[in-house]
This record gives sequence, structure tokens and C-alpha cells, in this order.
Amino acid sequence: QVQLIESGGGLVQAGGSLRLSCAASGRTFSSYAMGWFRQAPGKEREFVAVISWGGGSTYYADSVRGRATISRDNAKNTVYLQMNSLKPEDTAVYYCAASTDGRSPRLGYQYNYWGQGTQVTVSS
Repeated sequence: QVQLIESGGGLVQAGGSLRLSCAASGRTFSSYAMGWFRQAPGKEREFVAVISWGGGSTYYADSVRGRATISRDNAKNTVYLQMNSLKPEDTAVYYCAASTDGRSPRLGYQYNYWGQGTQVTVSS
């Protein structure tokens, strides 16, 4: 069992930056691929980024590529999402998730555990 707690969301102006964190419980954090998803009001949840077990492989959605960086610190059981040059369309609840699928999963059903989410609001 893995529990995930996101933090770091908030209100930011367009062009600004935020770093989201996701702290995981359990001693097997390093065995999970970790992903970030987001869901805007009235829209379906969408994939944002994923990082492999050891951090050597990452993948980003086209909508954030070049503006986002996903990283992890397995010693701290934490995964991060640095978002720069934020746009109003980045406004959403951001969720982190853990997956036992080692192939950089990008679909929600491939993830075993989810956090409660953190709100990111970007004002224009």
C-alpha cells in the first residue's frame, strides 16, 4: 500500500512558476514509476508527466513539454513537478500517482495509487 500526498499548489500569475511535490509513504517507493496528471473543471483527467523507477527516463505531454520537469528523490520518497511559464490553461487539480508498470505509463488505469490532488490556478 502506498499513500501519496501532494503539495505546492496555489495561485500564480501567468508566466510564473510552481514546484509541486508528492510525498509517498512506504518503503517501496523506488519500485514505482511516478506520474502526474491533471484535471480541469469540466474536462477529463489528462496525463502530464511520468518518471521511471530510478529517474532515468521521463516523458511529458505535448502541452507541457519544455515547460515542465519531473524529478524524484528516492531517499526522500518524493516526486516533484516543476512547472514554468505557466498559462491559464494549466489551471487544474494536479494529482500524483504510482504505478508498478515499468514502461513509463501514460494512462490512468495503469496506475495503482493516487493522491488527493493539489489545486493550481493560473491567473491571466
